[in-house]
Amino acid sequence: MGFFDFVKSAGKKLGFGDDDEENAKELKKELDSHKLGTDAVQVEVKGDTAIIKGAVEDQSIFEKAIVAVGNTLGISKVEASELKVADAPANDPKFHTVEKGDTLWAIAEKAYGNGSKYNAIFEANKPMLSHPDKIYPGQVLRIPDLD
Repeated sequence: MGFFDFVKSAGKKLGFGDDDEENAKELKKELDSHKLGTDAVQVEVKGDTAIIKGAVEDQSIFEKAIVAVGNTLGISKVEASELKVADAPANDPKFHTVEKGDTLWAIAEKAYGNGSKYNAIFEANKPMLSHPDKIYPGQVLRIPDLD
């Protein structure tokens, strides 16, 4: 549960250059802009790999941090083996890489057997998603467990 794959040519464009240290600062700024509670998370960049370390409050923040960092143009892998969940071991997250023609309804149908549960996926990916219809091929979404 340490490395997560993303599509390097898809995601939010941040102004990355050749300096890994500057890229890490940009990525940390982007992560913090989502106000997930990732103040204690450090970000490093080595080439096209982002490494996130530190601690987060719960499993949903753990997963959202991975998705927020990984869905960045130029990042193809996120290593999160040193990102811990306070008071509990992190569980293996479930992710889905959006393919051409996918909708949240279709993704919910695959994940839960019920497309009407699409809102659970939308809510689990806020604030990175602003609208249920605004997903794109290559984007990675978290698939939460239903209670």
